[in-house]
Amino acid sequence: MENNYLNFKKVNDQETELYIYGDIRKKDIIERWFNVEDPERTDAFTLKDALTYVDTPNLTVRINSYGGDVAEGLAIYGLLSTFKGKLKTIVDGFACSAASVIFMAGQERIVPENGLLMIHNAWTEAKGDSNKMKKVAEDLEKITQPSLDIYTKKTNLSEKEIKEKMDREEWITSQEALEWGFSTSKEREENYMQALEADFVYDLVMKNKELQKQLEEVQTEQYDIKQIVCCVKKGIKQAADELVKEAMEGKPKEKPIGLLNNSNNKSKKDAWTSFFNTKKI
Repeated sequence: MENNYLNFKKVNDQETELYIYGDIRKKDIIERWFNVEDPERTDAFTLKDALTYVDTPNLTVRINSYGGDVAEGLAIYGLLSTFKGKLKTIVDGFACSAASVIFMAGQERIVPENGLLMIHNAWTEAKGDSNKMKKVAEDLEKITQPSLDIYTKKTNLSEKEIKEKMDREEWITSQEALEWGFSTSKEREENYMQALEADFVYDLVMKNKELQKQLEEVQTEQYDIKQIVCCVKKGIKQAADELVKEAMEGKPKEKPIGLLNNSNNKSKKDAWTSFFNTKKI
């Protein structure tokens, strides 16, 4: 079964390749009404039928997708997870949102050096009163949970760590994917497809991560400066408190040097007295 984006290709008697290179969604109302097909689309129902034609012990799923519907992504994950043979998933550009969930179905998962994953919470559009909005928020938490469970099960991160990354809409590099357990390897064959757009987005994400790192370093430095200023203020206050304490206890203090110095004023007074009391000869 072949089309431009949902493409099964039998490589040999041992391996079949499936390319998921489009949006993950069902037909919309216009497509159903006019019975048209969007080639840049993958849905669970079509994939279910296509999987019946796979007669090799190995299936490799190559992904380059922004994602799409949560329900379709979870359904495709479930279908691929039941594959009887060995399942390998490879990111050929990036696997975002629902596509990253599909990627996790692989027993062997590969994110090469120029590949990216992106995970986030489920989201939707809604309108209504405050009760409706609260209900939508509660529903979204529940809809997000299955994806959260899949990431937690397949990686070496805790549910809390995964949730924090989903809250941030985290872009995950090849090295991060390997360290955190999203992938099992960074190596893949050279015969892969990658869009120029994916390269562009990859460069943007890497630059953004570098800027974020620099920002965190600056914030750390500012925090250190604040600590120093705080310590200085504390020292000044302590010294002032000690002076007040000495004054209250009646301890002698050094007299200031200058025009207000009493000894200096006394010297001036003695000088004038001496001048006027000079005996005339």
